[in-house]
Amino acid sequence: MITAIILAAGQSTRMGSPKMLLPWGNLTVLEHVISVFSKAGVEDILVVTGGACEQVEDIISESKKRYAVRSVHNKNYATGEMLSSIQCGLTHIADETVRAALIGLGDQPQVEERSVRLLCEAYSQTKSLLVVPSFQLRRGHPWLVGRPLWKELTKLSMTQTPRDFLNTYAKDIQYVEMDNPSILADMDTPEDYRASKPA
Repeated sequence: MITAIILAAGQSTRMGSPKMLLPWGNLTVLEHVISVFSKAGVEDILVVTGGACEQVEDIISESKKRYAVRSVHNKNYATGEMLSSIQCGLTHIADETVRAALIGLGDQPQVEERSVRLLCEAYSQTKSLLVVPSFQLRRGHPWLVGRPLWKELTKLSMTQTPRDFLNTYAKDIQYVEMDNPSILADMDTPEDYRASKPA
């Protein structure tokens, strides 16, 4: 089984308000991301919370009515970077039948169901330790890491980044070429949000 770890612990400093709570169509940004992963066939979704924790937990509670989603709080969210949330998520996957984790961004509502499916299918077919989407030779999100590498990822220090980890294990990466740049999308500022949100 594959568990999706959705990183939703950021403080949204550049946005000025919690990104996960922003409207995205008829949903919030985080609800939309959860729905995309679920519709793509991911049967276990773990959201790592941090900033605006109470409001984010409210969204997760509502999402539980429709999707197989749960949460864990990253107590180091204020001082840790993305890596600390990934490590927090990995250490809270107790089910030994989970063979890989799909690392997604809670503030990337542009993520497409098709992209998630392609990554999961690539892992199912090859059991590669790392499966990473690529658009025009640029890595994006979400990306998948097999259980044999979880220990190495959780041992990284806070001076290191997920990029450092991927560079270290570059020879193990199976790239999945995508035909659009949604895997590269960022939404950090109000301008990014206005430019990308659905009409």
